[in-house]
Amino acid sequence: MTAVSSSSGDAPVAERGAATGGAGPADDFSVVLGGPLYQLLLRAGIVRPPLDLLARRIIVISMLAWLPLLLLSIGIGRAWGGVKVPFLFDIAAQVRFLVSLPLLILAELIIHLRMRPLIEQFTAREIITPQDRPHFEQIIQSSMRLRNSVVAEIILLVLVFSGGQTLWRTRATLASPTWYADVGPAGMHLTAAGVCFAFWSLPLYQFILFRWYYRLLIWTRFLWHVSRLKLKLIPTHPDQAGGIGFLAASAAALMPFLVAQSATVSGIIANRIFYDGGKLMQFRMEILALLLILMALALGPLMVFAPILMRTQRTGNREYGEFASRYVADFDRKWLRGEGKDRGELLGTGDIQSLADLGNSFSVVRSMNPFPFGRTAVIRLALVIVLPLAPLLLTVIPLDELIDRLFRSVL
Repeated sequence: MTAVSSSSGDAPVAERGAATGGAGPADDFSVVLGGPLYQLLLRAGIVRPPLDLLARRIIVISMLAWLPLLLLSIGIGRAWGGVKVPFLFDIAAQVRFLVSLPLLILAELIIHLRMRPLIEQFTAREIITPQDRPHFEQIIQSSMRLRNSVVAEIILLVLVFSGGQTLWRTRATLASPTWYADVGPAGMHLTAAGVCFAFWSLPLYQFILFRWYYRLLIWTRFLWHVSRLKLKLIPTHPDQAGGIGFLAASAAALMPFLVAQSATVSGIIANRIFYDGGKLMQFRMEILALLLILMALALGPLMVFAPILMRTQRTGNREYGEFASRYVADFDRKWLRGEGKDRGELLGTGDIQSLADLGNSFSVVRSMNPFPFGRTAVIRLALVIVLPLAPLLLTVIPLDELIDRLFRSVL
């Protein structure tokens, strides 16, 4: 298999593979290209292989979801008034279609650009042995077939119009009269704008979101199969992950996807606080669950390498421990037991530096991480996820008081 190349010379090949959506060469693998929706966007002229025309795509898709709702809300007199929650004052709707949806589209380009070089690293760093390269190629080809599956996207559509509808009606609707529905003893009655929202705009958003979950499932499956190969990991690698620490960059690439979901939940909670009389502390368990779930989506796929990393560390501890024992015994016999040169010459030899280097190598082995990411990656992801929720603090603490507390904590 040829290693993935990020040079401009590969662009024509990559574009041909992306345009066809078929299972091209392994070095054209991308977790986000391909599939019926990608083909539809190609034919509609709002994407150019591989993922050019980003601004056009964001504007067109976002407006397809948001603009009909605005026009219908104006038509029924509920765009900026006429009801307790007009369309333009519905925080969840504005965030979902004008913030989260563009972020989900932006995430495709970022992940395409950042994840493809990660696959290259498996071969560029010789982590995949020559004997396993055919198997590695087969894993990539299998992942591309799943990515391009028509059946998978049909199933996603079914989920959107079944589970997605149920989830929205039971978890995200307001108890107050809104632009999309009147609420009475008989339940919720959708307006004209509400029908468009429930059966067009919301399914469009949910399909793109659910499609992302499916892509993450493909990524997890890819990593799981790779972790079952006989990888060539080095316990003394300075990344403290046997040489696969580069995979932590995949979690960072997912940040727009994570922020999109966090922002959507933040908008829903804001609606409940402003229009249904809720309090921020009532949603603390939901916020905690959101944080844990999104962290698991980003870092969970990388945890499949935990068994091989722990096995590599155990092997490294044993092998380097045995080597260290032999070297220290020779050093002791040569310089401390009088079997070698005069002790006064010790500082002029490389033996003492080798002893220090050996100690450093042994420390690296003992400090290996059980996962291909460290504490810094976890903290960074947590901060990114909670960032869209930070404005909700203003519902509890006035802005001037919040700023005052921040200054006092810093100064």
